[in-house]
Amino acid sequence: MSEKAKQLDQVTDGLLRIEIELRQLGVWELEPPPSEAFRSTQPFCLDTMEFTQWLQFVFLDRMKVLVERGHPLPAVSGIAPMAEEHFRGREKSGQSLVRALEEMDRLLSAKGR
Repeated sequence: MSEKAKQLDQVTDGLLRIEIELRQLGVWELEPPPSEAFRSTQPFCLDTMEFTQWLQFVFLDRMKVLVERGHPLPAVSGIAPMAEEHFRGREKSGQSLVRALEEMDRLLSAKGR
């Protein structure tokens, strides 16, 4: 198996793990936010979506398309710190989700080496 194929498998597994963590936290949504929410110019659509909505409807959806179509993956990822900030002071710690995102950040950032 080539290094690229191995990385794609790891990224695919990581995306599934992120989805599972969102579901276990009870924040997985069946309906996407209104279309206007996707027109945000803010990082992570902070002004129009909850961070977990952005993860589900922007990050996961876009990454799945990239993987399925064989497009290049992002060379840098820094999502875990945003997740830590989102869950700070909340009832649910989101630590398992943060760890899954740290792994995804590592996988994507290691790709360029």
